[in-house]
Amino acid sequence: VQMNWKGYELNLIDTPGHVDFTYEVSRSLAAVEGVVLLVDATQGVQAQTLSNFYLSQRQGLTIIPVINKIDMPAANPERVISEMVELLEISADDVIKISAKEGTNIETLLDTIVERVPAPRVGQAEKRALIFDSSFDPFKGVIAYVRVFDGNFTKGEQVKFLGTSGEGNLVEIGVFKPNLVEKSVLEEGEIGYLATGLKDVNL
Repeated sequence: VQMNWKGYELNLIDTPGHVDFTYEVSRSLAAVEGVVLLVDATQGVQAQTLSNFYLSQRQGLTIIPVINKIDMPAANPERVISEMVELLEISADDVIKISAKEGTNIETLLDTIVERVPAPRVGQAEKRALIFDSSFDPFKGVIAYVRVFDGNFTKGEQVKFLGTSGEGNLVEIGVFKPNLVEKSVLEEGEIGYLATGLKDVNL
């Protein structure tokens, strides 16, 4: 999802926390500069929490530790913070306690993202984007979910997929808000989609 917060453009990817989706998480981590590490206030630190934390660390990403669901009757934020301090070796002062359901401290979290996560670096002249997921539309063909690292992409231009050497012309480009919203240009640093017109889902 792309959103604007106090004049800053944030590009957010929600990843599943389950161990079966490790590949999807690793692809998403390769597309971002920072991570909001969500821990459930009722369940505490899970094995996959540790795995994703270390994956993020190895990639040199900014990590913002967050406890969610503090509104739940079974929530025990202080116990969970103690777990996070012990297992992740972080400071208790860095943990943000939120309730996504009630909106508690969401503004604080967004402000922290703006303050701590670095802006995308300026790329090179050659166009380059990382595909981290895809879907299929019977009219638009394969839709690649991408992070643009270098250059800009425009509707109608030809692209090549390095993994398969496949080529196609972009029939539509845009961003998620959270629905697909078409744009004329997908710019460097943005996360969005490229509708390829291709019928082969293997990119």
